[in-house]
Amino acid sequence: MDAAKLMSIMISMVFINNFILSKFLGLCPFIGVSRESKPAISMGLAVTFVMTIASIITWLIYRYLLVPFDITYMRTISFILVIASFVQFVEMAIRKTSPGLYKAFGIYLPLITVNCAVLGVAVLNSEAFFLNGYAVKGSFLMSVAQGFFAGIGYLLAMLLMSGIRERLELINVPKSLEGVPLAFIVAALMSLAFMGFSGFSR
Repeated sequence: MDAAKLMSIMISMVFINNFILSKFLGLCPFIGVSRESKPAISMGLAVTFVMTIASIITWLIYRYLLVPFDITYMRTISFILVIASFVQFVEMAIRKTSPGLYKAFGIYLPLITVNCAVLGVAVLNSEAFFLNGYAVKGSFLMSVAQGFFAGIGYLLAMLLMSGIRERLELINVPKSLEGVPLAFIVAALMSLAFMGFSGFSR
């Protein structure tokens, strides 16, 4: 994989096809954990880690199990099982090494299991880098890069949102807009801003 292709994947996954702000995947933890920067960054890093490793494992499963045995219809359930198992591993590791961080995550750490952004990147890899049942040249590295940069895009969105929401805590807003309603308005405005990266068409 050449540098130009890597740069293309990076720009695409971080800005143009950002999983939160362009594809609207993974909104539950995005809204729930983005009230403060520290948990938002931790969640973003955890999702990046899970996306990267899930991209590796799901590519191997798709390439060496589902395609050769012609059971690609099992893709979704296979990918969900892989992601769920790996998130359980991450959850146990965080609980053992950092109980404070585990407590800060609360219910949102298990939510990575059902985070459609993680499943989305695995499905996108299998669709983008396989042609007629065959892996395109460099598909493994491109899948890993796409998973990693999709996670970086997720982290960027979490970081921006948490920074804005921390500032909003310091101002008076109408009672009907406090909390989640205002967060959705901010997310919508951020999404409109990110649409500028994909250009405009008539």
